[in-house]
Amino acid sequence: MVRPVGQGDVRFLRDLLRHAYHWRLNEDPDLPVFRYVANWGREGDAGVIAFDGRGPYGAAWYRLFSTDEPGFGFVDEATPELTIAVVPSRRGQGVGAELLEALLAQARSDGLAAVSLSAEKEQTGFYEHHGFVPVEETGRTVTMRRAL
Repeated sequence: MVRPVGQGDVRFLRDLLRHAYHWRLNEDPDLPVFRYVANWGREGDAGVIAFDGRGPYGAAWYRLFSTDEPGFGFVDEATPELTIAVVPSRRGQGVGAELLEALLAQARSDGLAAVSLSAEKEQTGFYEHHGFVPVEETGRTVTMRRAL
């Protein structure tokens, strides 16, 4: 099942950051990934949680960043950046696709024109399958954008 992110989910989102950004944190453990959930609930924040009777096991969310403090997949101040992660034991079961589609539906409902993200080059196929296109490549990462 999928439901909207609530204020009580911030700890889970924070815990998922190590799954979402593990490849970046392996290179630089001091990266400021907490900014993807800090002060959750500000204007432009939205997300969805995958859960069952045992609790949450995945989430996808987006957040707006400024030019002065951009996220990893920053495109512009009107385009929120998406983060998605699923706990390892639930991967490969379609959870990521379900979360992504639910979040894209939320973004359309919120009247957004696009969302962006940053992914490892090896992961871009998943996002391309969901309509994302590369806009910039830097080292091992690709910034992608999905028009809505």
